[in-house]
Amino acid sequence: MVMKHGIQPEDLYRLKSVSNPRVSPDGTEVVYVETCIDEKKNDYVSNLFYINLTEKNPLQWTFGDDKTNSPVWSSDGSKIAFVSTRTGKPQIFVLAKTGGEAKQVTHCKNGATSPVWSPCGKKIAFSVKLGKNGDIFDKAEDDKKEEKELKPLEVDNMKYKSDAAGFIDMDQYTHIAIVHLESGELEQVTTGNHHFHLDTWSPNGKYLTYLADLTEDIDFSFYNDIYLLDVETKQTRQLTEGAEMFYQTSWSPNSRYIAFLGSDREFENATQAKLWMYDLEQSNLTNVTSDFDAPVGDFVVGDFLQDVVVPRVQWMNDSHSFYFQVTDHGNAAIYFGNVAGEIYPAIHDNQYVYGFSLDSQNDKAVVAISTTTNPGDLFYVNLKTGEKEQLTKVNEEFLRSRILSVPEAIEFEGADGWKVNGWIMKPIGYEEGEKYPLILEIHGGPHAMYAHTYFNEFQILAAQGFAVLYTNPRGSHGYGQKFVDAVRGDYGGNDYQDLMAAVDYALEQYEFIDQDRLGVTGGSYGGFMTNWIVSHTNRFKAAVTQRSISNWISFYGVSDIGYYFTDWQIQAELDDIEKLWHHSPLKYVDNVQTPLLILHSEKDYRCPIEQAEQLFIALKHRKKETKFIRFPESNHELSRSGKPMLRMNRLEYIRDWFVKYL
Repeated sequence: MVMKHGIQPEDLYRLKSVSNPRVSPDGTEVVYVETCIDEKKNDYVSNLFYINLTEKNPLQWTFGDDKTNSPVWSSDGSKIAFVSTRTGKPQIFVLAKTGGEAKQVTHCKNGATSPVWSPCGKKIAFSVKLGKNGDIFDKAEDDKKEEKELKPLEVDNMKYKSDAAGFIDMDQYTHIAIVHLESGELEQVTTGNHHFHLDTWSPNGKYLTYLADLTEDIDFSFYNDIYLLDVETKQTRQLTEGAEMFYQTSWSPNSRYIAFLGSDREFENATQAKLWMYDLEQSNLTNVTSDFDAPVGDFVVGDFLQDVVVPRVQWMNDSHSFYFQVTDHGNAAIYFGNVAGEIYPAIHDNQYVYGFSLDSQNDKAVVAISTTTNPGDLFYVNLKTGEKEQLTKVNEEFLRSRILSVPEAIEFEGADGWKVNGWIMKPIGYEEGEKYPLILEIHGGPHAMYAHTYFNEFQILAAQGFAVLYTNPRGSHGYGQKFVDAVRGDYGGNDYQDLMAAVDYALEQYEFIDQDRLGVTGGSYGGFMTNWIVSHTNRFKAAVTQRSISNWISFYGVSDIGYYFTDWQIQAELDDIEKLWHHSPLKYVDNVQTPLLILHSEKDYRCPIEQAEQLFIALKHRKKETKFIRFPESNHELSRSGKPMLRMNRLEYIRDWFVKYL
C-alpha cells in the first residue's frame, strides 16, 4: 500500500498543466496545450493534444521537447496552425488534421507569433517584430553575429525596459504580416514607427482588426485603440478614440458586431474592465456591461498553470448571443449576453474557469477548470444546463499518492465594517485538540484576486503542518469598483486593517491555531504588505517577503512602471517625498522584530532588486534577524513561470524558514 503525504516542492516536476482549448468549427473536436517540466533540461515542454468529443479519448498530436502553443483551426476544420520553438525562435506551423508532418510556413528573423487564419483558409496573418529598416525573412548568420556583439544601449524614452522583455530595442516594432500558404509569399501589411498588434480577421474576409497606440509621447500614454484594416486596399479605419484601453476583439459571425474588452481608465489601473460592442452598420459604440459591477476577463492570481490564455467573447451562430468570462467573488465564471442587453451567469460555481472554447451551434463549450483540489482539467459543459463531463485527468494518477488540504471559504468584517472574503486551510495530518502554526498569504497586484483554485505553495505549506490563511482585502478585483479602488492612496491603511482582521477572525473561530506561532508572506504588493506588517506589528514570529517594495521614493525611478504606478497607487510624485516615504516600509525598519527572509530575482524590473538590497542592508545594519536570497537570471514571474529548479528552490526556502521559526 502506497503511503500518502502532502505536496512537496519537488512535485512541481510531476504535475502537468492543460490549457488553451480550441473547439473545431463544427463543434465535434478540440485541440489543447499540455505542459510539463523536463527535469534534465530544467525547462518547460508543451505539445498539442486532440480529443474527438464523441469518443472523448485524448491523443497527443505533436511531440518533442520544445514549446508549442497558440493552436487555431482553419475555418473548414481541416488544419491547425500553431506556434513552435522547434527550429529555434518561435515560428508558425500548419498541421493537417488527417496527420503527417507539420509544415513550417514562416521563417522570420525575429520569429512569428499570433497566427490568425483567413476565412478562405489560404492565408494566415501573424505578428512579427521588425527593425526600422528590417525585413521579415530569416538572416541566421547576421543574427548570430549580432548576438555576440556587445553594444551600448541608447535610451531616450522612460519606457525603455519591461519585466517581461528586459531592455527594449527602441528601433524595433511589432507589425502585421500575411503568409500566402500556396506560394509561401510573405506580405507585410503595416509599416511605420509604432506597434501594431494583430487581433482578429472578420468572418467575411474583408478586415483585420488590430490594436495600436499612435500617440507620439508614449511615455505618458497607456491606451489602445481598435482599428480596422481593409485587407484589399490596406486602408485603415479607427473605431475607438479617446482616453481608453481596449483589447481582445471578437466578430459576430455575420461580421456586423465587434465585441471587445476595455475601460476608460477613470480609476487608472484599478478600473474594472467592461464589455463593449461596436455596430458596424450603425457606426455606434455601446458599453454592454456599464451597470455590471464586476470585471470582465481573468484577474485570478495563481502559481501553477502554464500557457493560460484569457478567452475572448465568443459568439453563437445567431450573431445575437455570446458568452464571456467574468471575475467575481473568488470565482472566474462564464456569463451569457446578447446584443439586446441581457446578461446572466451560465457557469458560476466555486471554481476557476481559466479558459473556454464555444461550440457555437449548441450552447456547449470545452472549459478549462481548476478547483482548490484539482490543478486544472478540461470539461465538456452544457452552458444551458450546467451539466459537465470531464475530458482530461492529467494529474489524477499522481494525486492518488498525495493528500490535499481542502480550503474552507470564510467571510469576516474588515475595516469600516466592509465584508472581506478569504479561505483557511487546515494542515495535512490535522488532529483535533492539537495546536498548529498559521501562515497568512497576501497576493500581489494589488488588483488581483485569490480564487477557488489550486495553489501549489499553499498545499506545500499545509503538507509541512501549517494552517494557511489567504484573503482578498480591499484593492482586490472581483468585489466591485469601489472595493478595488479603495486601496489607492491608502497603502498600509485599511488594506492592512483588513488583513489583521482576517488573522483576528481566524484566531477567534479556529481553536487549533496557535496565536504565538504566526507567519506572513506575500509577493509584489504582497511583499510590500509583508514588509509593512513586520514594521507595524510584532505579532508574527516569522516572515518571508518576495519580490517586494520597500521604498517608494527609489521605486519611482527604477521600476519599469515606477514613474506612473507610484502616482496611480500611492497618489504621490517626486514632489511629495513626505507621502512617498510615509508609505515606505523602509521608514519603519527600526520597528522590525520579526525574523525576515528576503527573496528576490536578479532581473526583476517590476520591483527591482535594489528594493530588497536596501531592506536587507538596513536590517543587517540594525542587527535584525534576516537573510537575503537572490535568484539569478529570473524576473518578477519567478514563482509562476521561472526556471523550474529555481521555482522549486524558492518553495524550499519559504518552507524551511517557517519550519525554523514556527
